[in-house]
Amino acid sequence: MNRLVDQLGRLPGLGRRSAQRIAFFLLKSSTEEALALASAIHDFKTDLKICGQCGNVADVNPCSICTDTQRDPQTILVVEHPGDIVQLETTGQYRGVYHVLMGHLSPLDGIRAGDLNIEPLLERVTTQDIQEVILGLHPTQEGDGTAMYLADQLHAAGVNVSRLARGLPVGASLDSVSKAVLGDAIAGRNPMNAMQ
Repeated sequence: MNRLVDQLGRLPGLGRRSAQRIAFFLLKSSTEEALALASAIHDFKTDLKICGQCGNVADVNPCSICTDTQRDPQTILVVEHPGDIVQLETTGQYRGVYHVLMGHLSPLDGIRAGDLNIEPLLERVTTQDIQEVILGLHPTQEGDGTAMYLADQLHAAGVNVSRLARGLPVGASLDSVSKAVLGDAIAGRNPMNAMQ
């Protein structure tokens, strides 16, 4: 029991008490349910691969997005984590390829450019016919810092760089959003056509 609680407690966002609750839940579960969880974790670690081209997590290498001939290989959308691709794909709006950094720059936490999947991105840009790199990093201080660093590197490589639009979410009121969101909304405002 202690060994399981110790292992569960190492997961991000789980403290010792949460780990104990999960351990007791598993204790009360059927053997089949507990072994199904163990099997899923085992298969996740042994069957999943990292795509050698974009860094996405997949069951084949290269991943199905990189090999999809219906996608635009000249447009790369850079994200922090594989989960970001899942979210973007649900929109059905993006038809290019991706590049996963596996994090963001954070000097205070000791995460520097060499710790991320940046060098392969720069190699892709210089060896392939890439027309645009879209920075889809999280709108945080670290994400913005990483975006600025990447923009400098990518401009030096001669590629067009853009970032995902940011601003007011639908249904939000002006008094309920932060000044950073308001600033992004003002800077990224769109023209409106006159009603016909």
